[in-house]
Amino acid sequence: MPKTFITERDVDDLKARGITSIDVSNNVVMTDLAIERAFRHDIKINRVEHNAPPKASFSPSVNTYASKPIERTPSVSDAEVIAKVKAAVLARLDGQVDSVLLDAVITKVVSAMK
Repeated sequence: MPKTFITERDVDDLKARGITSIDVSNNVVMTDLAIERAFRHDIKINRVEHNAPPKASFSPSVNTYASKPIERTPSVSDAEVIAKVKAAVLARLDGQVDSVLLDAVITKVVSAMK
């Protein structure tokens, strides 16, 4: 995004229009003479955060709700999933893991998938 430069002439124009403050963001550069002129004219310089670009939004014509909720239909039971994940983790970590903690984590994750 291009930067905007404010010179002392711009500050004089702002003063003539009755503007008493200038908002300066990351995309605005004030020259040293412009800053001095602003102080001389008692124009306040406000530092503002750069606004993020607008977030994407759905068009009103887009249906954001599914026509039918997706239901989880596991081909295996939760106990089988827990056993397979636990075996894979233990094999990957050479068994150097607290099995009680591992069971708790895996059970919590699987239950959250419901």
